[in-house]
Amino acid sequence: MQTTLSYSSYGFAGLGLIGGSIARAIRAVQPDARILVYDPDDATLAYAEKDGVASDVTSLIGPKFTNLDVIFLCAPVTENNKNLELLLPHLSGDTTLTDIGSVKGAIHKKVIELGIEGQFVGGHPMAGSERRGYANASETLLENAYYCLTHTDGVEPVRIAEMEAFVRMIGAIPVSFTAAEHDFVTGAVSHVPHVISAALVNLVRDADDKDDTLKRIAAGGFKDITRISSSSPAMWQQICEENRDVIVELLDRYLERLNNARDLIANRSANSIYSFFEEARAYRESFTDTVAGPITQQFLLYVDIRDTAGALSNTIKLLSDIGINLKNIGITHNREAAFGSLMIEFYDNTARNLAINTLRANGYIVSLPE
Repeated sequence: MQTTLSYSSYGFAGLGLIGGSIARAIRAVQPDARILVYDPDDATLAYAEKDGVASDVTSLIGPKFTNLDVIFLCAPVTENNKNLELLLPHLSGDTTLTDIGSVKGAIHKKVIELGIEGQFVGGHPMAGSERRGYANASETLLENAYYCLTHTDGVEPVRIAEMEAFVRMIGAIPVSFTAAEHDFVTGAVSHVPHVISAALVNLVRDADDKDDTLKRIAAGGFKDITRISSSSPAMWQQICEENRDVIVELLDRYLERLNNARDLIANRSANSIYSFFEEARAYRESFTDTVAGPITQQFLLYVDIRDTAGALSNTIKLLSDIGINLKNIGITHNREAAFGSLMIEFYDNTARNLAINTLRANGYIVSLPE
């Protein structure tokens, strides 16, 4: 039995892309909700107030944060820890605390240290964009995206249930983990791939010649599988520091597999080499929310669409009516490194360019892989 949501007042300590998208989604679903926003940037506060998302804004964390139903910590982890200490004198025992960080161990450790473990439920929306800041926040960014919730044994169970209800209310999909489980999962499917991608890019950079031959040739499949290397270096520096032990453990496993693959190739072990690639292919193609074949060049675009009846069919019909043949479509649940809720793949770049122009002319927000 699902819990009925009782939240009607919200606080945000920091308001960037993800926090802003959560706030916009709340305002869309609960027009009368009270939304208090703190951010060190006065321009962000003015924007949030002007567009009607914020009911009230403040340049200081203080008494205004008392008696809210839930407070979102939306700053980098080090800043969240400072903000928690500022919130503590004003925090009601009825308020649920949550965050949006991609590593959970440190924040859970901090709330235990502060004695507020019972009212904290960690959060990590698995969505993102190449765009940054509140100005690019969207009420639809989290629709059909996985939203991780993390907990310790000391949290009150009703708070987990209420946060799950909240996540469903804004159109996302709640999945619950312990902090350790979450950090291992995201380490395996997000953090380590980013490290590997960056290492691969640096390998090719170091091997390139004075004419940049490798860079020119890399515009196809290589660019597809290393797109995530365009992410913020500062953010990934922090993630590697926060989730160090998990990342190191998984990198050690990866290096072992890489060394095994090297030995198979060096020893001309044809059957084992075949099995190496076949096992990876079979597992990769079992993914239900991503397209197979990332090494080959893909003609992709991402479109933000609402999770409403007919939205998907209307979008596809628009392209069909002008004669575009689609190769693949998919709803991207885990969008931490993707740019829209609907992924569309085409057979060639001509079709994709025609689709881009048509969709944008009809008011759609269209993004392309880096």
